[in-house]
This record gives sequence, C-alpha cells and structure tokens, in this order.
Amino acid sequence: MIIKPQFKLKEYENGLYLVSTPIGNLKDITLRAIEVLGKSDYILCEDTRVSKNLLDKYQIKSKLISNHKFNERKNVIEIIKYLKSGKIISLISDAGTPSISDPGSILVNECIDNGIQIFPVPGPSAVSAAVSVSGFSDKFLFCGFFPEKKHHLLNELTKLSKLENTIVFFVSPKKINKIIPEIKKIFIGRKILFCREITKIYEEFIRKNVDELEIFEKEPKGEITVVISGKKVDKKISQKLNESDMNVIKKMINKLSTKEITDILSHVTDLPKKEIYNYCLKLKNEK
Repeated sequence: MIIKPQFKLKEYENGLYLVSTPIGNLKDITLRAIEVLGKSDYILCEDTRVSKNLLDKYQIKSKLISNHKFNERKNVIEIIKYLKSGKIISLISDAGTPSISDPGSILVNECIDNGIQIFPVPGPSAVSAAVSVSGFSDKFLFCGFFPEKKHHLLNELTKLSKLENTIVFFVSPKKINKIIPEIKKIFIGRKILFCREITKIYEEFIRKNVDELEIFEKEPKGEITVVISGKKVDKKISQKLNESDMNVIKKMINKLSTKEITDILSHVTDLPKKEIYNYCLKLKNEK
C-alpha cells in the first residue's frame, strides 16, 4: 500500500537531498522522505540491494546509483554535473541519516564549494533513539566508530572519560568484545546501555553497570549502538563562587533566609552548599 500525503507540499527545487531512511522497521520512513525519493532523478545509495527493499515497498522507481566509501570520491564529478544540469538527487544510506558515520560528507562539501543547494530530510536516528531510552543525561557526545588500532582507541576512550557528557558510539559485533575490557578499565562507576537491532524483530536493550561488564559469550548480531552515562560531578569539589554567583546571593540576602538561599542555589547549580552558606553568613556579618 502506498502512503500518500493528504496535504500539498511546495515544488521541490533541484539540488542534493539528504534523506534519512529507517534504521530497521521500514514503516518508520516519513511521508516527506517518500515524496522526495519519488521525485528524485537519481538516488545515491550504499548498497543497491538494501535500498531496493525500501524503494520497492513504497513503489519508488527513481534510478539508483551505487555510492559507498570506496567509490564516493570517484562519483563526485559526475554527480556535480547532474546537479548543475538541474537534476534532483537524493542521498541515502543503508539505514539512518546519510553523511553521519556513513558516506556523504565528500559530496556535501563539493556541493557547498559549487554553490549547489543541499536540503536535509530528517528522520530515524539510532543515536537519538538510543539516548532517549537510556535514562542518561540528554547532553551527549556522539563519537561514531572508534579507530582500529588499540593505542588510538585507548587515547580516545581516556579523553572521553574525562567529560561529563553521555557518550554514544557505534561498534560492530565483531569488535565489541575487544572494546569491553577497555571500557571496564576506563569508565569505572558508570552505567552502560547496549542497543542492538533497534526497531527490528530482535530488538534488544542490555543495561549494565560498567564495573559488572563481561564479554559476550556469543557474537551478537547486528551493529550495536552503545551509550555510556556521564561522569558524576562531586559537588564537594566543584567550583568556587564566581562574581555572578555572589551578585545573585546579594540580591537574595535581604529577602530570604540563609537556609533558603542555600537550598535554592545548590538545587539549580553545582555549587557546594558550604560555599553558598558561608558567603551568606559573611554578608550578614558585614551589615
């Protein structure tokens, strides 16, 4: 069955459309994505066999051009010619949003250099899906795939462990057991979520404490999205009061009690209660 939008959209201009496609369940495609793909003169895709499954489901007949990491640089000149001649071209990946840990950035930059319009058609994302169900902070850093060599991997993980943000990255099932021991050593005391086959039949979410991590007995199937909780900040060793903090307290000191000021500011900031309390006492004693 073809899903047809019940509202009229503007005519599409020629240019490059970065179209997000389902990360598993083919029903997750947007109405706009279906329309853009159907109006495209060409669709650039990683694997024509994978993309054909999606296009056949929605009876999209646009011509496919194979565009993967091994030939994307070679394809650029011809694609730019098509775009300059007034064609509408869509770029898709096997799953999710193109050019994010997938081919696309080379073509996007070439379009920018040639003054060719680029339009995003947003949709499914394994990253936002994984963060949304993690229960961790939504202030996150997405790292894509980590480097192959062990010493480069260790350097990356060590740097990331010093950040307060939630960390999100992709890892192949063949490499997950190589990275788990390093995560266990570097991210002590944190929580971790493994998301596998998101939106598919065998969708699985594995929640663990990093300290309790063990390698997988059997190699899991499907690319894994990993989410590690952020670093906890110890308020006892957090920053001292700055000038802005002091000015806020001065404005509150004649209206609220020392306890009220301390409770309010410690709740909405990372300032330690002791620092707030002591500064309040100092102001009161100066009167």
